[in-house]
Amino acid sequence: MKIKRILLFMGILVLAFLTACGNSTDNNVEEDLDNLNETGMPIVDEEITLDIFTVKGALHEDFNDVLIFNEYKDRTNINVEWEMVPGEGFDEKLNLALSSDDLPDAFYNASIAMSDLLKYGNQGTFIPLNDLIADYAPNLQKIFDEHPEIESALTQPDGNIYGLPTLDEPGFDSKSMGSQTWFREDWLEQLDMEVPETTDEFYEFLKAVKETDLIGDGSNDEIPFGTLSIGLLVEWLEGSFGVGNRGLSVGKVDMDPNEEKLRFYPITDEYKELLEYVHKLYDEELIEQNIFSLESHQFFANGTEGIYGSVERQDPEQVFGGEHNDKYIGGFALEGPNGHKSYTGTRHPVDRPGAFVITEGNEHPAATMRWIDYFYGDEGSELFLMGIEGETFEINEDGDHEYVEDIRDNPEGLTLDQAVARYLTWPGGGYPAYNKEKYYKGSEGTEATHKAVEKIKPDLIEEVWPAFSYTEEENRIMQTTGADIEKYVDESTDKFISGDMSFDQWDEYVQTIKDMNLEEYMEIQQNAYERYESN
Repeated sequence: MKIKRILLFMGILVLAFLTACGNSTDNNVEEDLDNLNETGMPIVDEEITLDIFTVKGALHEDFNDVLIFNEYKDRTNINVEWEMVPGEGFDEKLNLALSSDDLPDAFYNASIAMSDLLKYGNQGTFIPLNDLIADYAPNLQKIFDEHPEIESALTQPDGNIYGLPTLDEPGFDSKSMGSQTWFREDWLEQLDMEVPETTDEFYEFLKAVKETDLIGDGSNDEIPFGTLSIGLLVEWLEGSFGVGNRGLSVGKVDMDPNEEKLRFYPITDEYKELLEYVHKLYDEELIEQNIFSLESHQFFANGTEGIYGSVERQDPEQVFGGEHNDKYIGGFALEGPNGHKSYTGTRHPVDRPGAFVITEGNEHPAATMRWIDYFYGDEGSELFLMGIEGETFEINEDGDHEYVEDIRDNPEGLTLDQAVARYLTWPGGGYPAYNKEKYYKGSEGTEATHKAVEKIKPDLIEEVWPAFSYTEEENRIMQTTGADIEKYVDESTDKFISGDMSFDQWDEYVQTIKDMNLEEYMEIQQNAYERYESN
């Protein structure tokens, strides 16, 4: 009987331990909630200090002395001591920080993967945020209530949310797209051609650019189409060939329109036809010939020289220099050879779901949640993206926000991002905040971009999936088998386009993927999709 009582007692202890582990707010810290104001500013009556670990981008000033966070400290009574780690080597420093006994209070701008959010969440390094959001994050909770698909995209298989994202306002299509295809309008006029609306017309335009001395100096320097990678061209054309119909965030799976079930579209006949088309463009030198090894500085230099007939990028006037950067006009979603016409090159509003996490060592989790939640509301979005009225922005006659002249037309010749980065921290991306269209003034928010997007909107796909979340066991398989399959697809895609693999080898390519345990890979994707739907 004594042994039974001991076993019963041990069982009660185990049950209590599991219950404590499952509590979505218990991080073994007693917070002084008497010092916390649940609404309004300041967030705390007596000043507190948070240690936050963040990446230092190429444009970033010192976060410990930059206008936005100096202002926010005054508003909140929360002092942040920023540990800024350069982007080069950031992942190594992040891993060291995660394995140390001296954790920061939070990681900011960290781009922690969904798999690592779950891993360190289960270990207790990152605390669950569900209850903190419900109790202390009215801005996030409002977004979740209005857009439950956003909450679903952040929820792990164990039911917890461990990270907060870079979040694009739903319906802010130019930001979700990121880039569009642009055509030299003056060259179209010289060629007596319209902006292409079909893949055949796109081919004819590229061919005409190659065969015509549009620059007029006999150099034959014109490049019909340029972009940073061949993958960007493939992504733009997927909707013209009937694949990729759930957007870019979810990778190489979509919904089979014939059977209404998940499919791995890189092994479909439609994808083969897409690659055959792109191979034709490459083989006839209608695409930049060094595209498989093109360095970004060379791409932007070519754009500044004005030698591209068409490009896939953000508004050329914003990303290229030179005298020709304002001569581009936005393109359409192209109709393909079998009548497919949709624009699939868009992402889910949840970007970088691990942009912000709170660690187990944080003694002020509720105050920290209030601190970060502000940037997901209207006032916080204005502060984060525009700064302070009269100092960094003004409201024009039309009632629109615009940066002050020293930022818009910097006397030192700084780009917009460089000028903004002296005061604000959004240039470079990856931040935990809400990109509201009325305040966002990056290259995706220009007037030319909005006009380009309006041409694409009629063909924009209606349903966009987020990156799926997986259980720990599923993550193990996705990081091995899944990574091998995806790497093989990427390498083979390049080889088919370049001609290093013949399309006579297509069946062999498909069989190789199946033999890499594609069936298990798709079972995991199906399970993840069903969890997303049920959330």
